[in-house]
Amino acid sequence: MTESFRRDGEYEQYENPYQGAQQHSSSPVNPEWPPPPAYRPAQAEPVSVAPGTTARPGEDQARSMAGGEGGGTAVLPTVPAEPAPGAAPAAKKRARGPFALLAAVAIVAAAIGGGTAYAFQELTGSDTVATSSTTTNAVPAGKKGDVASIAAAVSPSVVEVSATLSNGTSTGSGVIITSGGEIVTNNHVISGAQSIKVTTSDGKSYTAKLVGTDSKKDLALIKVEGASGLKPATLGNSSGVQVGDTVVAIGSPEGLSGTVTSGIVSALDRDVTVSTDEGQGQQQGGGGNWPFQFGGRQFNGDTGSSTTTYKAIQTDASLNPGNSGGALIDASGNIIGINSAMYSASSSSGSSSSDAGSIGLGFAIPINTVKADLATLRSGSTS
Repeated sequence: MTESFRRDGEYEQYENPYQGAQQHSSSPVNPEWPPPPAYRPAQAEPVSVAPGTTARPGEDQARSMAGGEGGGTAVLPTVPAEPAPGAAPAAKKRARGPFALLAAVAIVAAAIGGGTAYAFQELTGSDTVATSSTTTNAVPAGKKGDVASIAAAVSPSVVEVSATLSNGTSTGSGVIITSGGEIVTNNHVISGAQSIKVTTSDGKSYTAKLVGTDSKKDLALIKVEGASGLKPATLGNSSGVQVGDTVVAIGSPEGLSGTVTSGIVSALDRDVTVSTDEGQGQQQGGGGNWPFQFGGRQFNGDTGSSTTTYKAIQTDASLNPGNSGGALIDASGNIIGINSAMYSASSSSGSSSSDAGSIGLGFAIPINTVKADLATLRSGSTS
C-alpha cells in the first residue's frame, strides 16, 4: 500500500505531516525546508507478518504504544530514508539562495540609477563628472538651505586660480568637476595665461594646464597635474532654478580664497554680453573684473568690438573681482552656475575706487550650459 489511514479523531490532523514535529521543536524551522525526524528511523527491512500484509519499520513499536494490535489500522509511517519527491527542489532552492540574493542586489542597484553608477565609476577610477537631478542633495536633507552646511560640503570643490600673464597676473576661481583634477573656470580668468596655478581649499598648490576654451560662453577647462582624489562638486540642474531661490556663492574675491556669501536668485535668462578679445580682461588690472554689457550699458570698462552674449542667472549674492569662475550653489548644495560677471560701482559715473565693491548685481553662467559645453572643452577647442 502507498498510503496510510487512521480513524478520524485518533490523532491530531495536520495538512503537513511535519507540522506536529514543528510545534514541539526547540528551535524555529524554515518553513520552506522539511524538518528533521523526531528520531532516527529504524534501519530494519520490511518484515512479512501475514500473507499479503507488510509491516513497515516502527509499526510494531507504535502498536505497542497504542496498546494492542490497533484494530488492524495502519500506523502513520516514519519519515522515509529516501527524500520525498518535493525534497529535491527544496534542496536546490537553498543552494541557489546566495546567488538569488546577489541577483536581487544587482537589480536594486540598477534601479537606483545615476548616483550609484557614478559611485561605481569613481571606485574604478573613471574620470566622470558628478551630476544630479534637482532631487539629489549634496547636503543632508535636514540641512537644506543652511549656509554653513552648504559651505562645508562644497568649499573643498572650489579652488583659487592664478594665471601669470605677460603684463601681470589674473586671479579668479574654479570648480572641481572630477576627482582627477578637471576644473571649470571662466575664459577671461586664464585668457592669455603663460602659466596657471591652482590652490585648493586645504592650501595645496598645483600647476595646471589648459585643456580647452570657449570664449563665446566665457568658459574654460583646466586640469591640475599630479593630483588625485580631489573632491568634485555635484553639478545640479539649472533648468529647475526659480526666482527667489536661496543661493550661495564661493570663490576668491581679491585673492581671499574660500570666501562664502549668500543671497537669492534675482532674475533668470538675463542677456549678458562679454568680450571675446584675449587682452580685454587685463585692462582692469587682471583681478577678474571682466567688462560686460547689460541692458545696453557697459560695466567694468569697454567690452570692445568682439563680444558674445549668453543667458545668465542674476543673483544678489555678493560677488567681487576674483569670484569669477567660482560656484553658485543651490539650497541642496548642487552647483547651478559659474559666477562670471559683477557690477562694480567704481566703473560708472566717475566713481572713486573707494566706492568699488558688490552692490548685489551679479551674473552666473547656468550649469546646464556648462555641461552641454564639456565635450567641446575636453576636445581641446580654443575657440
